[in-house]
Amino acid sequence: MIEGLAAGPLARGVTYLVTFSVALVIASVLTPRVREAAIRFGIVDRPDGNLKRHREPVAYLGGLSIYLSFLLALSLTFSFSEQVLGLLLAGSLIVLLGLIDDLGQLTPWTKLAGQTVAVLVLLKSGIYIQLTWLPWAASLALSVVWMLGVINAFNLIDIMDGLSAGTATVAAMTLLVVAELNANALAAVLLAALAGSCLGFLRYNFEPAKIYMGDSGSQFLGLLLGALAMELAYTERNPLAAVAPGLILGVPLFDMLFVMYIRQRRGLPLMLGSPDHVALRLRRWRLSTRQTVVVSYAATAVLGVAAVAMTLLPSRGAQFVLAAVLVLGLAAAAWLKRIDMGL
Repeated sequence: MIEGLAAGPLARGVTYLVTFSVALVIASVLTPRVREAAIRFGIVDRPDGNLKRHREPVAYLGGLSIYLSFLLALSLTFSFSEQVLGLLLAGSLIVLLGLIDDLGQLTPWTKLAGQTVAVLVLLKSGIYIQLTWLPWAASLALSVVWMLGVINAFNLIDIMDGLSAGTATVAAMTLLVVAELNANALAAVLLAALAGSCLGFLRYNFEPAKIYMGDSGSQFLGLLLGALAMELAYTERNPLAAVAPGLILGVPLFDMLFVMYIRQRRGLPLMLGSPDHVALRLRRWRLSTRQTVVVSYAATAVLGVAAVAMTLLPSRGAQFVLAAVLVLGLAAAAWLKRIDMGL
């Protein structure tokens, strides 16, 4: 586990605020420079009239801005432990993998292999799900499935201006609250840096987007949030709260599972792109792009509150919260399925 910083609540709060602010400023300054470089070298996302319906080419490489802002903010406010270095190495590997995919084209299986290598680096660094009632081998296997799921979930929801970056910001802030409840200041500092980097980037990624994060950014967000979610403790008051990380990251995970279900029902390959995503269905229904992403942010915040409540309540209260979330999730899936996508 990542060890906590020896500091009082006020000192920790100042550290979080400074780290967040530094990352925000760096991302706000760096993102336009990265955008100019991407346009100069022709690294842009061109509309195709199908899933990519923006009016003109939009610069890629926004993920590089998030990654560099995150690292620079930490280098100015943070001392690195061995385990944090392992996390940063895994993050660097996933960014390189995403850059290769952004600049060229990787097959889904090649991308999955690269993601698995990055996840194995995390495991080797001692970052994995640790539940006392779960055997060690099962913990490692579950950690691999969890990490690959979260990485690809954030990759999949990066289909609309501001959606992935904003959702990641809200999720990071929720996890920061959990980290502080755990007195895990190191994880909280990392989450503060990530939230600041995402928010600084979001200024240029919100509709109309001037730059996209690409696979390098979406996979980096998924890896960091998935890994830091594993590092926190949730089950002090009841074992059911072990599902809290799934709620905090519930918006991208729900979208991934929903898309997989729809594609399976239609007999389509699971890794094939199609307009089945929750966000696209909401926009098809009657919401604008901005309204859709704000609804996603709100849903992430509500699920985050539910997750934190589960960690603080006794078993009966946690059961009620989880049951309510599951009922609402199934109802939402049934309603979304009925929206005619014109296919």
